[in-house]
Amino acid sequence: MGDELKLVKYITEQVVTYMETPKDERRTSVREPWATKWFGMIPLSLTLWRRNRLTSPVEPTQESVEFTEIIE
Repeated sequence: MGDELKLVKYITEQVVTYMETPKDERRTSVREPWATKWFGMIPLSLTLWRRNRLTSPVEPTQESVEFTEIIE
């Protein structure tokens, strides 16, 4: 029963806030991107990772060379 009242209260607050803000202010407010709203920082991190993979040349590091020598 308490959860339903909390939901009704939350929805009422959102509607009242929407109705009280002027139309011009609502239009100029900065909206959060859809991907960020639903998935957080994951899309940003994947974009940065992909960009880094595409721009950086693939060269073996000294540690990976040493590791492959140990295995062989």
